Amino acid sequence: MTIFDIPYQTPSVLQVVWLILVAVLWIGFFVLEGFDFGVGMLVPFLGKNDQGRRLVINTVGPHWDGNEVWLLTAGGAMFAAFSGWYATLFAGLYLPLFLVLVGLILRGVGFEYRSKNESKTWRNTWDWLIAIGSFLPSLVFGVGFANFLKGITVGPHTTAFGNEVPVVTTTFWGLFMPFCLIGGLLFVALFLAHGSFFIALKTRGEIHDRAQTYGSTLGLIAGVLALVFVIWGNLTYQLDGQLAWLRVAAWITGILSVVFIAFAWFMNSKHRDGWAFVGSTLATVMLVVMFFAHFYPQLGFNNQGMTVPIDLTTASSSPATLKIMTIAACCLVPIVLAYTAWSYFYVFRRRLSTANIPALDVTTAA
Repeated sequence: MTIFDIPYQTPSVLQVVWLILVAVLWIGFFVLEGFDFGVGMLVPFLGKNDQGRRLVINTVGPHWDGNEVWLLTAGGAMFAAFSGWYATLFAGLYLPLFLVLVGLILRGVGFEYRSKNESKTWRNTWDWLIAIGSFLPSLVFGVGFANFLKGITVGPHTTAFGNEVPVVTTTFWGLFMPFCLIGGLLFVALFLAHGSFFIALKTRGEIHDRAQTYGSTLGLIAGVLALVFVIWGNLTYQLDGQLAWLRVAAWITGILSVVFIAFAWFMNSKHRDGWAFVGSTLATVMLVVMFFAHFYPQLGFNNQGMTVPIDLTTASSSPATLKIMTIAACCLVPIVLAYTAWSYFYVFRRRLSTANIPALDVTTAA
C-alpha cells in the first residue's frame, strides 16, 4: 500500500498547520528573493556604468545567496510533510523546474564571476546573464503558481507492482495558457517593482532617483496585471472541495494585493522609500496567501479519474513525522526569523552610493 491508497479523511490539525508553514516558507522566499530577482533583472538598466551596476549588485550582495535558502527550505518542507505532493510535482514538472535551476545557476555564477576580470565586455556579459537568470525563475514561478490556482491535471498510472499513483497529464506547452502567462508576467512585473523599491531604499544619489522612476512605471504595470489576474482567477477557477470561506479569503487577499501595490506606487511617487517597499512586500504576501487559499484541500491538483484523489490527506506524511517536524520547526523557525531581521534591519541598514566604489581602470575588453 502506498500513501495514495489511503482513503480520504478530514485533514488533521498538523496537516493544516504544515500547509500553513509551507505557505509561510514560500512567502519568505517570494518576499526576499522577489526583490533579489527584481534587482538582478534591473542591473543592466539602472547602472549606466560599471560603478552604477556594482552599486545595484551591492544592494543584494550580502543577501542573495541566503535568500535562496528559503526555496530549499520550502521544497524540503514539502518533501517531508507532503511527500506525495512533492513527488507528483517534481516528477511531472521537471522541465519547468530545470529552467528555474538554470536561472539560479546563471545568477549565482554571474554574481561571483563578474568581478573576476576588469574587462568591460566580460562584466557586461555577466550583467546580462544575471538579468536573464533572474527573469527565468520569476516567469516560471508565476506561470507555475497560476497553474496551481487553475488546477494542474493529474490522472492515474498503474505501476509494475499494481499500485495506482498520480501523474501530471498536463503537457509542458499546456502550462502556458493565457491566464498562466498573465501570472508569469505578474510575477516578473511585481518583482521588478519590488526590486526598484528596494534599490531606492538602499541607495542614494543618481541610482536612487533612477530606481524611483522605474518603480513608478513598474508599480503601475504590476497593479494592472494583478487586478486582471485576481479577478480572472477568482471568478473562473474553483477546485473540488474548496471551502466557501476560503473562496472569500482568496477574494479578500487578492484585492488586498492590488491595494498594496497601489499603496506602494503612491508612496514611491511621494519619495517614501520605506513605505513603498512595505507596500510591495505586503502585496507579495497577500498574493501568496491567495494562492494557498485555492490550494486547500486539493493542493493545486485537478484530479481526473483517480480512484483515490491526491489531496492534503493522501499526500501527507505520517502523524509521527509531522509531530517531530512541528517540534523542530517551533525551535528553529523563530531563530531563523530573528537573525534574518537582525541582518536586514541592523547589520546592513545603511544606504549605499557610488562615492565609495572606485572607477574601473580598464574600459575596453582585455
